[in-house]
Amino acid sequence: MLITYDTLEHIETATVKARATFPYIPGLLSFREGPMAVRVLRKLKHRPDMCIVDGHGLAHPRRFGLACYVGLVMNLPTIGVAKSRLFGIEIGETLLDSEGNLIAAVLQHNKKNLYVSVGHKISLEDATRIIKHCITRRGLEPVLLAHQESRRLKWSTKT
Repeated sequence: MLITYDTLEHIETATVKARATFPYIPGLLSFREGPMAVRVLRKLKHRPDMCIVDGHGLAHPRRFGLACYVGLVMNLPTIGVAKSRLFGIEIGETLLDSEGNLIAAVLQHNKKNLYVSVGHKISLEDATRIIKHCITRRGLEPVLLAHQESRRLKWSTKT
């Protein structure tokens, strides 16, 4: 799902129907979902300026979540946004690793936490500012739109 930054309006949609070839293994989601995310991005007619991924970036126990994978392969600034914490210590609006290094910003929406972490080629400060801009009363708009499209596609192909 490609949208404008200023108005969060839809520009283009690309989809891929594929079966995951890597098994579900906790902590290795990037190897299961990453290749499909990259295929979708490559199908877009317009190359995005940046990418928001529904998953972790550096705020991952191996310091390499789905957002890192997608950003590295696509060579795009990439932000990871997750709804659950995999590790770390929350202090106010920050998430720290066991050595006290900042690994994510913690934002609240509708009394639920969103963990914003660097995926690739972006600072945490810029990533947090961008995500704050993309949160509407409904939630994180780019992720919501992509989720709606995936549900629409799923139900339109059921027989």
